[in-house]
Amino acid sequence: MGNLLLEKIGVNVRFNEADPLGMVWHGHYIRYFEDGREAFGSKYGIGYLDFYNHGYIVPVVNVQCDYKRSLRYGEKVLIETEYEPCEAAKLIFHYRLYNAETNHIVAVGSSVQVFLDREKHALQLTNPVFFEEWKKKWHQ
Repeated sequence: MGNLLLEKIGVNVRFNEADPLGMVWHGHYIRYFEDGREAFGSKYGIGYLDFYNHGYIVPVVNVQCDYKRSLRYGEKVLIETEYEPCEAAKLIFHYRLYNAETNHIVAVGSSVQVFLDREKHALQLTNPVFFEEWKKKWHQ
């Protein structure tokens, strides 16, 4: 994943995320990506409310996940979230999910978000000014 902006958090696998056999349902891995994105946003000042307060929403338009191993109820997942800078008006994140006990990779993936005007929901073709300032702060 390189030397870009990175955040790591741990999340306990919850009972409601597992099927009757105790294995985590595949859709919850995408939720772990979301947990990672929220932690990243809190750490670096680009959370959903930061965008919202500047007049934008940032919906996910693409998500990709490659499953490597299963997680089970009672385990802990380590979520590594990395921001990929780009010139286009979008946010790209990459994820690695690890089993905290074994350190085995359980999934890898990515997501893409775009900027929409909060009121009109119009797609923004250029980065908002505040986001350009954020990029300059973190990628000098």
